[in-house]
Amino acid sequence: MRPIPLRSFAALALAVTAPLAAQQAMPTEAPGRPDARRVTAGSYRTDPSHSLIRWEVTHFGFNAYYGLFGDVAGTLELDPRNPAASRLDVTIPVSKVTTVNAALTQHLLRPGANGGRPDFFGPAPADARFVSTAVRASGSRARITGNLTLNGVTRPVTIDARFIGAGTNPFNRKETVGFEGTATIRRSEFGITNGIPLVTDEVKLAISVAFEKQ
Repeated sequence: MRPIPLRSFAALALAVTAPLAAQQAMPTEAPGRPDARRVTAGSYRTDPSHSLIRWEVTHFGFNAYYGLFGDVAGTLELDPRNPAASRLDVTIPVSKVTTVNAALTQHLLRPGANGGRPDFFGPAPADARFVSTAVRASGSRARITGNLTLNGVTRPVTIDARFIGAGTNPFNRKETVGFEGTATIRRSEFGITNGIPLVTDEVKLAISVAFEKQ
């Protein structure tokens, strides 16, 4: 049996791997750009894997402390020609709250002592939900007024939002638009009073959400 030349093996390997390499080729630039002309009207859903909310409190007046809510899910009805008609409805899984300190995360979800009221969210908290009631847009920014339901209490909250970018996701081919926003709430208004004033009543929220067109 005659040996197969090495160049034949190389050609075979190239033929097999080239299509795979082409499929996995990374884009040469970010697909999203801060160009509002790329945004099209329609119904959008969050990309939960890339949507999150960071919360910030001040600890003992010494420094800021942060935590995260991930897997934000919801819908956005969007018309760039009539932003005031936009409608936002998102839910935040409070049960998935996380911090960099395991003991603190456990405390946030710990049941109350002797069947009493928990210090913070408790072991099976309901999802929080924000539903917009009005949107006022100016250029790349918007003020979104709505109702936030957290810990069984509903209160009005205003989000200052900023358009970040739009384009087509190169992997799932969905039109995607991204926003960042900020808001401030008082946790006492939602019945979460433990530790005040050692840990601030005021909670700052930093929101980052990607929406995919359906």
